[in-house]
Formats: sequence, C-alpha cells, structure tokens
Amino acid sequence: MIGKLKGLLDNIAEDHIIIDVGGVGYQVFCCSRTLAGLPQTGEAVSMAIETHVRETEIKLFGFSSELERDWFRLLQSVQGVGAKVALAIQSTLSAGDLASAIALQDKAMITRAPGVGPKVGQRIIAELKGKVPAYSGAAAAEMGLATDIGDGVASSAVSDAVSALGNLGYSSQAAAGAVSAALLEAGEDADSARLIRLGLKELAG
Repeated sequence: MIGKLKGLLDNIAEDHIIIDVGGVGYQVFCCSRTLAGLPQTGEAVSMAIETHVRETEIKLFGFSSELERDWFRLLQSVQGVGAKVALAIQSTLSAGDLASAIALQDKAMITRAPGVGPKVGQRIIAELKGKVPAYSGAAAAEMGLATDIGDGVASSAVSDAVSALGNLGYSSQAAAGAVSAALLEAGEDADSARLIRLGLKELAG
C-alpha cells in the first residue's frame, strides 16, 4: 500500500493531480481544499496517501496532512459515506469545522456538503460523536474550530454557554472549543451552567 508520495507536481486537474515520482506519474484524487493549497506545477509536493484497491482499479487519495487522511478514513466508517461523499465533506469543512460540528451536534453545518442529506448528516454525528475526543478540546482549538455553531441549530444550552464564555472575553474559537470538550464530558443533556463551568476549566487547563 502507498502511504505517502513525494515528488514534483506535474499537473492539476479538477478533481486530481499527477505527482511525478522518479519519472512515474501517480494520479491522486483530492478534495478542493487540498487542491487549493497546492504549490505551482513543477514544484515539490509531499502528500499523505490513502490507497483504495478494488477488483478493477487502484485509486490514490491525497491529503496535505495525516490528520486530513484520518478524517477521510473516519468518515467512511459511517454507513452511506463513501470516498466521494467524504471528499465532498472535506471540500466544504476543514478538520476543525468538522470536529466542531460533530461535537456540537450541528447537523446543518455537515449538510452544507454536496450530496449530504439530513439523514446522512445525522448519522455522521451519531456514529462519530464518540470518536471526536481525539480531535477536540485543546487539539481541536489548535486546528481552528468553527466560530459558527449553527445559528440556533445547536442546543440552547450550548449556544448560551458559548455566548457566556464570549462575554467573559474569550474568542469565539476558544469558546467553541471549550464547550465542545465540555459537551463530550457532560453529555448532550447538560445544562448551560454545567457547560460553562466545564468550559472554564478547559480554558484554564
């Protein structure tokens, strides 16, 4: 299996690139966010690779970081989410946005991605919410959590907690990250007061 490619960027197409590695051109499919962050053709490029082997073809998917590749794998663990839908989600949401949306149960944010309907969006939240801790809290804040928590889509307790922390002088990004971590610890039925207390503890730590 190919896990990484390092070479020269030979060509950029609508949904893939060609990486020249020692004279061999590898076709690598990427999401639009990854494509937008590439260097100019002819320049050096290094990508984390996910290899899919099927009966009739081998496809390579490229990512700018191992974290993005991990999210690609994680998304496909959800029923109804294949490589195409996973790339569509990653084209729409950054890793931080995705972690925030799942932790805050913001289905509306996830369904912004083309091909992701309400049922699939809800399934992603339900099946991945227990796996988000690895990407949330302080680590997620470093990645850049979404400042938009859904404009009313998230529960009132979550919205109130984020607002309260913001009133205390914390940035929207820091507040959302702290409440994400608090929600995972306290559970989705926690009231705003408990989320605020846990959020402050997270920020202080």
